[in-house]
Amino acid sequence: MHKSLRLATIATVCAVAGGALYGAGAATAGQSTANSTHEPYNIGLLVKDIDTYYGTAADANGVYQASSTSPYAKDLARIDADAKRYIDRAARKAHRHGEKPAVVFDIDDTLLLSLDYEKRYNYTYNSTTWADYVNKADRPGVFGSAELVQYAQKAGVEVFYNSGLSEAQRSAAVENLKKIGADVNLDAAHMFLKDKATPPSYLSSCATPGTWTCTTVQYKSGTRAHIEKDLGYDIVANFGDQYSDLDGGYANRTYKLPNPTYFVS
Repeated sequence: MHKSLRLATIATVCAVAGGALYGAGAATAGQSTANSTHEPYNIGLLVKDIDTYYGTAADANGVYQASSTSPYAKDLARIDADAKRYIDRAARKAHRHGEKPAVVFDIDDTLLLSLDYEKRYNYTYNSTTWADYVNKADRPGVFGSAELVQYAQKAGVEVFYNSGLSEAQRSAAVENLKKIGADVNLDAAHMFLKDKATPPSYLSSCATPGTWTCTTVQYKSGTRAHIEKDLGYDIVANFGDQYSDLDGGYANRTYKLPNPTYFVS
């Protein structure tokens, strides 16, 4: 996951699942937030708003967790309920027409929650600390994520993963997804990760061996195009926490999961 923009752009993704992030932009303790082009949002207040949205608290092991009764959890529950209804309809329709329905999931903050990393490193990104964190393979699941993966499989829908994690992080990603109960199609034929050393031919317009110029949208939409055009599936739904996970087509419906902590262009 390349986090190109951090706290300075959090305000651009505060609106999720039809509701605004709790308290963002509101006057707090006599201090008004900026309503002009001259002063950006106060970072300290915005972090407090984010903590309120997640219901952030450290558990007995000192790991920051989201609350199952938080606004974040409630937003996810609404998204999951809608997605399950849609997957049912789409699967039945596809099977009647002899098509092969599929769903595609991003991994970071779509299936595996990185809130503890964000809090520990004050919403900054460092490739070394991030790699260490991912390789621990101990992230909690995003609420409802493993259940949604299992639900799609039981509905007869093929599950694929389309992630910005690197090929070197494959074993950790598989181990972590198994831990949260998303143990579905975790083989290389279904889990697409970035391989900058030997990129696949279907990304040849922006990636060749040793040279990678793909944007997130190019990489992810190119992978979805491969799933549809080369593998013969119809992607009925695509899930991601970033708009760049979803843009570029090759999905009948997209589901944007809430993530107010970073923005990937």
